[in-house]
Amino acid sequence: MPSLTKEFGFAGIVTVICLVVAALYGLRTGGVSQALSYFLIAAILGVMELSLSFDNAVVNATVLRNMSEVWQRRFLTWGILIAVFGMRFLFPIVIVAVVAGLGFGEVINLAFTNPPAYAHHLEEAHIPISAFGGAFLMLVFLKYLIDPDKDTHWLAPIERRLSKLGRLDTIQVFITGVLLLLLVHFAVPSAEKFSALLAGVIGILTYVLVDALGGLFDADNLAADAAKAGAISFLYLEVLDASFSLDGVIGAFAITQDIVVIAAGLTIGAVFVRSITLMLVHRGTLQAYRYLEHGAHYGIGALAIIMLLSMNPNVHIPEVVTGLIGVGFIVLSIWSSLRYNRLNAHAEQPALKD
Repeated sequence: MPSLTKEFGFAGIVTVICLVVAALYGLRTGGVSQALSYFLIAAILGVMELSLSFDNAVVNATVLRNMSEVWQRRFLTWGILIAVFGMRFLFPIVIVAVVAGLGFGEVINLAFTNPPAYAHHLEEAHIPISAFGGAFLMLVFLKYLIDPDKDTHWLAPIERRLSKLGRLDTIQVFITGVLLLLLVHFAVPSAEKFSALLAGVIGILTYVLVDALGGLFDADNLAADAAKAGAISFLYLEVLDASFSLDGVIGAFAITQDIVVIAAGLTIGAVFVRSITLMLVHRGTLQAYRYLEHGAHYGIGALAIIMLLSMNPNVHIPEVVTGLIGVGFIVLSIWSSLRYNRLNAHAEQPALKD
């Protein structure tokens, strides 16, 4: 089993680098006081990103534990580059370019030379962003909750009944689609209805496509199709990470509008999420805490609902509340797991021979 130093050493090094970069950038642009301010803001953004994505780490671990060591390493290396540079920098720029009708280069220029204008355009894209991320995450939640093959239940009276619905094919897509239509009709301003509906449908189709590709590989023949199965799982993890990161990127602009500091802070959180994911896999934490996966998915469900509700311009739930809800579900699931382990410790012990 790898040591904590090995599992979190890379994240620690990246954190130091990001904090130093933020401080040096502040020193160059505004002196010592600015350097200290940017240092603290980057640290705060890192903690915020981690709190928003902790349940993401747990769900990542459920997928990653079935991947080969080669793809696990690629998740930590390639995945870091995609998560930091792709999802937290390029992806928002692409969204702003599409929604605002601006050129890609023009948006990059805005991000570095006119952060307030870039933040304004990103905020204008909040509704389609919330629709895409909320729809995708809702399907992740419902796929886990409404599963007829799931035999471990945390909130047993509710989950047993819901799992029976899983016998109906695509019921999760139907529920998500109806929820999306209702919210777009009643909560979204008229001028934004089409973009919200389109983004939500794209989120649903993205999930269905990735899920369908994953279904092409039989679990009994994973060894023969390891490369293809690993690639599909990798793709799923990156789309999942994108859905989580969207809310954090927008929330970061409420703290600072400097793209360099935002990138530094979100990088810290993204790297630690991946280190936590690998720790959960290496140490068998998911097996030791039987309800941890449940808590993570309930946190994802809560985030999905918050993102969908936030399509209404009058609804704003602070990111700290969103993060605390996710962490709260994780803590409760760990407590329930420990309680279960304690109550069943004697029953699971083998009988002593005379």
